[in-house]
Amino acid sequence: MAEAIFFCFSAARDYRAVDRLVPGIGVCKIQTGLNFETRTAYVALVMRSLAFVITAVLFCAPAPAQSIRRLDGSKILIAEADAFAKKTLDAAHVTGAQLVVLDNGKVVWSAAFGLRRREPALPMDRETTTWAASITKSVFSTYVMQLVERGEFDLDEPVAKQLPKPLNEYEAYRESASELVKDPAWPTVTPRMLLAHSSGLLNFAFIEPDKKMRLHSRPGTQFSYSGEGINLVQFVIEQKKGKLLDQLMQEAIFTPLGMTRTGIIYRQDFEADVADRYDMNEKFRSQTKRFPARAAGSMTTSAEDLGRFVTALFGGKIIRASTQAEMLRPFIQINSLHEFAVHPNEGIGKEAENVGLAYGVGWGLLTHTKFGPAFFKEGHGDGAQNYMICFERRQACMILLTNSDNGELAFRPLLEKILGDTVTPWEWEGYTTADLMEVRKQPYFKSVP
Repeated sequence: MAEAIFFCFSAARDYRAVDRLVPGIGVCKIQTGLNFETRTAYVALVMRSLAFVITAVLFCAPAPAQSIRRLDGSKILIAEADAFAKKTLDAAHVTGAQLVVLDNGKVVWSAAFGLRRREPALPMDRETTTWAASITKSVFSTYVMQLVERGEFDLDEPVAKQLPKPLNEYEAYRESASELVKDPAWPTVTPRMLLAHSSGLLNFAFIEPDKKMRLHSRPGTQFSYSGEGINLVQFVIEQKKGKLLDQLMQEAIFTPLGMTRTGIIYRQDFEADVADRYDMNEKFRSQTKRFPARAAGSMTTSAEDLGRFVTALFGGKIIRASTQAEMLRPFIQINSLHEFAVHPNEGIGKEAENVGLAYGVGWGLLTHTKFGPAFFKEGHGDGAQNYMICFERRQACMILLTNSDNGELAFRPLLEKILGDTVTPWEWEGYTTADLMEVRKQPYFKSVP
């Protein structure tokens, strides 16, 4: 195609050299001596050329996705997903929710439903910040792997050796660690064990009759979920880095990834769009203003921000692929019937064996499913029930955040219908109707951060 030549002129009607444009659009040159009519004709030619190119670009640009590809390759229309999600959430009396689906490591659907606040009635939107609860643990563990990658932290050196003085000599642990440090097994507890919930600690010290931390199994041999252990890793890192966790993670993760709706602690700039939290009767529970920083569960975020996080994780922008593989390497195999036992001596669950249930560094793992390996994390809290799962082979994920104690009632139908996830261990997670009804009788579970 011959180059169309156009000329740029100022208010004084003389031309200026500007730049060479792509063939077919034009070349700007210095030209003098042309009459006004000729110059006007050139400008008209340029305008027609630009209009053609802009129209072509618009028509050739990819159209927004009209459907979601499920794990088995089948598809669900976006409109159908929207309608099904609204119907399911309404039926479960979920006050508000955000849902995100990723495919090939990119967000393909993001939607918000219900209310972020009931009085006055304010809608949940896609960037509303809400309490992530224990999803914090997995995001924190990914940050820990950054430090490991840089050689700034050792997952396998015992915590007792990484601290310059005994744990109970620090004010924060003066009382709660007084018995722990006497245990002969304490010097063997490593950050990897703590992040994989296999140290032997209970979920929190306040559960213990005397409110003091104790080991209930030989470190590294048995899965026992422990937020206390995650917070202990936070403490070690803060001692080493000389900074608080909220600053460390803001600098390392949230700011670089543009996660503007995320913080380990509440920030004033969240005020205009933050979700309150509601109980099973949709009565107000609490505002979402978490202080202080707790790696076990103080993060507030949006589902879209978590989508940005996962996209960056799959894209190698947070940690290298080899570091991610180490993070998701099974450390402890799990065979229990439930993540949190509903009854004493429950025994072994078949679900765990079927999907190869395990724990890596901060993430739950499904090591063998018909869709390939997956990593997941739940978030349980008063008025905040959340879940996210990612299948590595397809880099396909679904993220569900709610500001309601009823959120978990909707998880299974949403995951099965929209993502096509039929492999999440529903009973182990406690997401069956019978389990959810039983758990609601136990106040302890409403306080898990």
